[in-house]
Amino acid sequence: MSLPKIPLAGVIGYPIAHSKSPKIHGHWLKTLGIQGAYIPMEVEPVNLKDVILTLPKMGFVGANVTLPHKEAIMEIADFVTDRAALIGAVNTLIFRADGKIQGDNTDGYGFLENLKNGAPNWAPQAGPAAVLGAGGAARAVIASLLDAGVPEIMLSNRTRVRADRLKSVFGNRVTVYDWVQAGNMLDHAALVVNTTSLGMIGKPELRVPLDGLSPNTVVTDLVYAPLKTKLLETAEELGCVTVDGLGMLLHQAVPGFERWFGARPEVDRAARTAALL
Repeated sequence: MSLPKIPLAGVIGYPIAHSKSPKIHGHWLKTLGIQGAYIPMEVEPVNLKDVILTLPKMGFVGANVTLPHKEAIMEIADFVTDRAALIGAVNTLIFRADGKIQGDNTDGYGFLENLKNGAPNWAPQAGPAAVLGAGGAARAVIASLLDAGVPEIMLSNRTRVRADRLKSVFGNRVTVYDWVQAGNMLDHAALVVNTTSLGMIGKPELRVPLDGLSPNTVVTDLVYAPLKTKLLETAEELGCVTVDGLGMLLHQAVPGFERWFGARPEVDRAARTAALL
C-alpha cells in the first residue's frame, strides 16, 4: 500500500528565526486540514545554490525566500516571472513537475491586496502616491502602483542616488524629491507609503513632517512591528484612513500557498492573530 506524498515548503533566509511565515502557513495548513509542512531554513549565502537544488529531491514543492537571498535567487532559478524581473528580486519559488525552478515575486500583489482590503474606497486614479524609501520593497510597491494606474509616484529616499536609480527603471511617472523635502510630497498625495524600516522596533523613528496630510489621504506603513507605528498613529489622529503592514505579509503569502498546497487560504482575523502569536 503506497501512501500519498506529503508536500513540503518553507522559508529560506539568514537569519530566519524572526520570520512569521511558518506561523502563517502552519495556521492555514491546520485550518484547511492539509497534510503538509512548512518550515524555516537558515541558509548561509555560500550554501544557497546547493540547498535550492537539493530541496525538490527531498519532497519540497516550493519555498519562500527572504533577506539576504531575494536577489541571488534570480541567478539560480531556471526562469523568473516578468514581475520578479521588473522588481529585481524573488520571494517565492515553485519547484515544477518538469524539474524547472520558477521564481516569482508576490510582494506587489500582497501590497495591493492589503491596500484594497484596508482602504476599500481608495482608487488608483485618485492622485499621486508618495513613497518613502527606495529599497526592494519600494520597487515592488512602485511596480504594483504604476500597473494599477496611479498617475504619478513621488519618491524620496535618504540616499538620493537610490531613488534616482528607481526613476531610471520606472520612467517619467516617477518624480524624485530630496529627503529633506520629503514632507512636501504629502501636500499632493492621495496615498502615502512608508517602505523604509524607520519606525520599526529597534530602529530610529520616521521624522518626515506630516502636516501635509489631509483626511482624504490614505496612509500605509510596511512596518508591522509595532503594528501601529507613529506614522499611522499620527495619520489616524489627522483623520486619514490607515492600513498597517501585517496584511501585506499575509496577502503576499497566499499565491505561494495556493500553488504548493492546492487550496486558497483566507486572510482573516484568525490568520492575523496566528501571525502575531
